[in-house]
Amino acid sequence: MIEVLFMELKEDRYELQGIPVTELAEKYGLPLYVYDTAIIERQYHKLVSAFSVKNLTINYACKALSNISILRFLRSLGAHADTVSLGEIHLCLKAGFKPEEIVFTPSAVSIEEYKMAMDIGVGINIDNLETLGYFADHKINYPICVRINPHIMAGGNKKISTGHIDSKFGISIHQLDAILELMDSAGLNIEGVHMHTGSDILDVEVFLQATDILFKAAAHFPDLNYIDFGSGFKVKYKPEDVETDIALFGREMSRKFNDFCAKRGKDLTLMFEPGKFIVSESGTFLAKTNIIKHSPSNLFAGLDTGFNHLIRPMFYEAYHEIVNISNPNGDKKYYSVVGYICETDNFAWNRPIPEIRVDDIIAFKNAGAYCFQMSSNYNSRVRPAEVMIYKGKDYLIREREDLTDILRHQTDPVHFS
Repeated sequence: MIEVLFMELKEDRYELQGIPVTELAEKYGLPLYVYDTAIIERQYHKLVSAFSVKNLTINYACKALSNISILRFLRSLGAHADTVSLGEIHLCLKAGFKPEEIVFTPSAVSIEEYKMAMDIGVGINIDNLETLGYFADHKINYPICVRINPHIMAGGNKKISTGHIDSKFGISIHQLDAILELMDSAGLNIEGVHMHTGSDILDVEVFLQATDILFKAAAHFPDLNYIDFGSGFKVKYKPEDVETDIALFGREMSRKFNDFCAKRGKDLTLMFEPGKFIVSESGTFLAKTNIIKHSPSNLFAGLDTGFNHLIRPMFYEAYHEIVNISNPNGDKKYYSVVGYICETDNFAWNRPIPEIRVDDIIAFKNAGAYCFQMSSNYNSRVRPAEVMIYKGKDYLIREREDLTDILRHQTDPVHFS
């Protein structure tokens, strides 16, 4: 496989699939999200090729980035979809996914939402005993998956760790007997078991420890068709970062899974639900410098964006590499890169960056996952456009909002004198 870089500096200018980044900024305006499909394809195939099993399904976690053009592209690669809302289900259907290619993995939703999902015909994943009890009480024979919480603390930080004992996600592994009792007494049609321990998991051994717990749980379910091990694989955010060794994990996981199937006497399907791993590195977020502000203790670069467009650094304390597109070879200075929102919205503190000037274009790397998707209209600011690069050509896949989008659903019924 040819190595694909997610932004290349060639002859003092940054390019994406051969397209100068400055041209994209001029053509579509700023701020702007840009996604490189070559990176998405690279990551998808890296994951698929890591496993040597008879049946493998990759359910893309579309909450990471649910633009319909990205969904269509992933389906063309062979991906299925993992969804967490009815809205995501309908987006996936519109993108061409068949109901049987979609899994519904929500948390704390109503029975009515489950019923609507079942009416569509998608896969159902249940993460609490209360909903499982409802299915049992009402003799619902729809095939379901159960989400197990293995009580493993795994992930980059507590906010993105979902498999520990205090997490709201999943049914405690210590409540396995309660699941089995409901299954046996009501004849529940449990076709899969699932876990997801968190994001940015670096240590393969920690992940494998959790998989061993799920394998032991899975042995109690006689009618399984698949086991879904979630995701959480780490990608690089800094040049010196270490990422999850997918090749190593694939070898170990394939061995364990094949052994389980052999003992079972049945070829089950191995499932994963990656989001960040597939799309994070594909995304570049571009913004313009509004002001350079000097203070006694800081040099601020103020941008025409804020946490209304990119909240991960403030919400998760996430690191995004910052590049000065307009002055890549300038002398480095230490900047606190901040937004225009009337809150503390620092993207970075005291970060060494080539000299930033007013109107310089600034790029944030790794902006493909949970970036545009978590954007808002806070401070009555509009959301940016999205562009997809496919086979060396750029395509607008979401128009920039304007004030009419903010006013669209406001009714203003009372006319005051």
